[in-house]
Amino acid sequence: MSSERKRKAAHIRHLLDTEGPLIGPKVSSKNRDRYDAAERFESWDSARDEARAIKEAAIADLPDLIERLRESVEENGGTVYVADDAADANRYVTELCAEQGAETLVKSKSMTTEELDLNDALAAAGVDTYETDLGEFVIQLADETPSHIVGPALHKSREQIADLLNDVFEPDEPLETAEEMTRFARDYLGERIREADVGVTGANFVFAESGSMALVTNEGNARKCAVTPDTHVAVTGIEKILPSVDDFGPFVDLISKAATGQDISRYVSLFTPPTASPTLDFESDEPIEFGDSTAASGATARTDDPNPDREFHLVLVDNGRTEMREDDQLRETLYCIRCGACSNSCANFQAVGGHGFGGETYSGGIATGWEAGVHGMDSAAEFNDLCTGCSRCVDACPVKIDIPWINTVVRDRLNRDADPDTFDHLVSGLTPDEEPSGLALDKRLFGNFERLAKLGSATAPVSNWLADAGPVRAGMERFAGVDRRRDLPKFQRETLVDWFDGRGPRVASDDAEREAVLYPDAYTNYVLVDRGKAAVRALEALDVRVHVPRVRSSGRAPLSQGMISTAEDHAHHVYAGLAEHIDAGRDVVVVEPSALAMFEREYGRLLTPKSADRLADASYEVMEYVYGLLENGGSPDALGSPPEAVAYHSHCQGRTLDLEPYTVAVLEACGATVRTSDVECCGMAGSFGYKETYYELSMDVGEELADQFADEPVVAASGTSCQEQLDAMLGGEVPHAVELIAP
Repeated sequence: MSSERKRKAAHIRHLLDTEGPLIGPKVSSKNRDRYDAAERFESWDSARDEARAIKEAAIADLPDLIERLRESVEENGGTVYVADDAADANRYVTELCAEQGAETLVKSKSMTTEELDLNDALAAAGVDTYETDLGEFVIQLADETPSHIVGPALHKSREQIADLLNDVFEPDEPLETAEEMTRFARDYLGERIREADVGVTGANFVFAESGSMALVTNEGNARKCAVTPDTHVAVTGIEKILPSVDDFGPFVDLISKAATGQDISRYVSLFTPPTASPTLDFESDEPIEFGDSTAASGATARTDDPNPDREFHLVLVDNGRTEMREDDQLRETLYCIRCGACSNSCANFQAVGGHGFGGETYSGGIATGWEAGVHGMDSAAEFNDLCTGCSRCVDACPVKIDIPWINTVVRDRLNRDADPDTFDHLVSGLTPDEEPSGLALDKRLFGNFERLAKLGSATAPVSNWLADAGPVRAGMERFAGVDRRRDLPKFQRETLVDWFDGRGPRVASDDAEREAVLYPDAYTNYVLVDRGKAAVRALEALDVRVHVPRVRSSGRAPLSQGMISTAEDHAHHVYAGLAEHIDAGRDVVVVEPSALAMFEREYGRLLTPKSADRLADASYEVMEYVYGLLENGGSPDALGSPPEAVAYHSHCQGRTLDLEPYTVAVLEACGATVRTSDVECCGMAGSFGYKETYYELSMDVGEELADQFADEPVVAASGTSCQEQLDAMLGGEVPHAVELIAP
């Protein structure tokens, strides 16, 4: 193992043992709650569409919105400063504190100030800074970074937090329960807020038309920081600007549901600073007066409007965002509303948390875009490979950001920035991809799986024996990072295409209800040939005339390694090979869900819109297609009889495409009782589970699924990765669902 792979593997192993067991159940629970909240909210999908459209328009119009916001805030009596970068923003805030003679400052939770390292700048300037969000307060005391953009201390247990508070503050009675700790923090931080000279908040949204801002929180500390000290400083990224408060509706509907599964957060606060809330004098015994109303309290306030004693400064942070806006591939990152749903829905994040799946500031799937944009490619490189492209985050994101694509783009750029690899000359010619030198050997190996499979099949069974030989496995692990604990695919000498060429179609054109081309993805053609044969038999049993052409692999393998040019080359070859069949009125039937996902999703970025739409409209997953045939008069009696009870696990990308119901319906129509897994990810994720760096993470993620199906007599799956992982974990062969119903 290379030193870098060894370092990463050790770090992941440490997190699997320490923070993962703490953060995993919490974010998994939030993910389940998100599903429930979305189910309760009838307008979930339309609100996502509306929010997406608003963000697209706002980012497109950003320069104008910044100027409109400046005019509004200044008209209200506040000050706007647009900071070029972190140093510029920190300089403005620290100089403001110096001008005002500020000694203490209180903050509410703000990932943007984390991005700036504002606390460090304030400490260097001699300003005592107190985080008032409970989670941020804990990690400030622990001198750690957030492990989640919504729940910064999710990696801490109640016992660890109690020990920390007891060690730092040495209370008369040790703190033990959550209630005791919360009461202590509330009292301690409440005093800091009352004494503070300056309050700093972030902003979830800022509205250009009125200069108003929105804070969406589950603790009351944010608005206390905004209205209690004489000076309020809001620090936020320029991407948070929306045209008007009228645009707030879909976001307030979505953000809490996506983040925590709540219908709405406990506090949704709208301010138009300098806020009309009066400045407070806690030394006075007179009651606070708000116009004609009086509130009983040990403080007084002046209610002049505008109040000369209240200052508001809005610091708008660029720090790379303008460049991101001008980058066609990273622009989507700026639509992010910082809900953390991509983290909560991600199996790898659930296993290691943000200290593994994250960079200098941001964590989770969207972090790759943020880190590349605001901190640079080196920060993104540290964790980018933890995104496996499973696409679970796509359905989770409330503004429909294509997070896997952003990760793929960054991976591609990292590949192109890499220095020439020591072993490039060994694979020159063997791997005819479209990538430059410098691509890591493991990425080049896995990205060219089709070529390897073709060679392996042509020389099978010798290739399988040779690949399993001890010295070969040791070399593959050392030089290409292929973990020797993972079983390698067994190449078949007779490919699916060769088998079909020798066999031919069994349904005459005159007798066919429909004609279809069965797409031979690389695994179905060279490795799992039996599932391809089963698909042919099942379709023919329902009077479909089948064709199996010689077509390139979908490009999923190179795309997973960030080899976009190679994937694009595959896409053009695939479309050229299938277009003649579509022209002839044939349907395209796909066995492998990840290949269908390429046709229906990624090809939209790799082909012309017309070609991509044409292929997507003609393509079906095999069990989806069988379901359609049965719904249109086909008889399940023509198919085989599956076992009475079947446990079924749907592929991640199949879930995103909502394919599971078709498989279940077909199996049930054929007489089976089906139990589906509620575990969404098997952990294999194609080449990810083969890599030495991530093997243990892959197996850790898969344990829950294996435990759920451990006692099931028959387990089926729809994707190659799922079949391989369940084979390894359950100790037997796991068939594709179509193999259970083929005659």
